[in-house]
Amino acid sequence: MKILVVDDEEDVKSLFEQKFRREIRSGQFEFSFSFSGEQALAYLADHHSEVVMILSDINMPGMSGIELLKTIRKDHPQAPPQVMMITAYGDSANHDQAMEFGANDFLTKPVNFVELKEKLIEIL
Repeated sequence: MKILVVDDEEDVKSLFEQKFRREIRSGQFEFSFSFSGEQALAYLADHHSEVVMILSDINMPGMSGIELLKTIRKDHPQAPPQVMMITAYGDSANHDQAMEFGANDFLTKPVNFVELKEKLIEIL
């Protein structure tokens, strides 16, 4: 499964590669990383048919994760990709807004990687 992780914090790349080391080695998951909403859209323009899941932070400078989600749902109305929003703020307003604009799921930071792996495996 090809997963695009969108987060303005670049250390998230090494964290995901460490937490999913076994799944990456076995070919179960393949991760790509974008560090802004704009980068993610550029990546999707070239790789849309490959990406099965997008994990996106909500609070990013420039294009927010919610704006990215709206654009993805407008430009690619039929799934895939599935979109899971991730935020440090687990308030109901963020959750409700993400779900209203078409998020498939919602996680809060710090990410519980055991829970995330279970959700990703369910999608497989």
